[in-house]
Amino acid sequence: MKLPESFFEAIFFLIEISLILGSLGVVLLNDIVYSAFLLGFVFVSVSLLYLFLDSDFVAAAQLLVYVGAINVLIVFAVMLINKKQSDNKFFLLWTIGDGISFAICTSIFLVLSNVISNTSWSKIFLGIESNNNQKLMLIDNIRRIGSELLTDFVVPFELMSIILLIALIGAITLARGEQIKISEEIIFRNKK
Repeated sequence: MKLPESFFEAIFFLIEISLILGSLGVVLLNDIVYSAFLLGFVFVSVSLLYLFLDSDFVAAAQLLVYVGAINVLIVFAVMLINKKQSDNKFFLLWTIGDGISFAICTSIFLVLSNVISNTSWSKIFLGIESNNNQKLMLIDNIRRIGSELLTDFVVPFELMSIILLIALIGAITLARGEQIKISEEIIFRNKK
């Protein structure tokens, strides 16, 4: 289906506005539960942006990894924390650290805006190195990523899985160590 370019620009603009407003909500809201849910909304907006830019694998990975795993973990962690809400209803109560963070973020934004506006994007293009890569460029993104992961990047891919396995074992060990300490304290109290 052939749609006019103005339709795509309008959808792109809506995705970008939702991404910016959601990000501001994550940073500026005082309630951490609302911030966590808005973070999920920002992740979904980024996924839609990837989907809109014809990067379907990255969009699916964004949804599965960030929305499906990390944001759900953040929401559960936030809901398990027993933190009382402050009675301060003022929205713009700034400290020195907030001012310094605002100045740093504003300067980074201005530098990036300057770099983006001064870059000649029309001179940037993708080159094809050889005829073998020409056939590879014609297949879809998912097959290309899979073939690259299992041929050229198999060692870094396996090393990353080993690092994640070590991190998982370390987290389980730390969690069980705290449970053992708590159970030892309970046994010690009961003996008294």
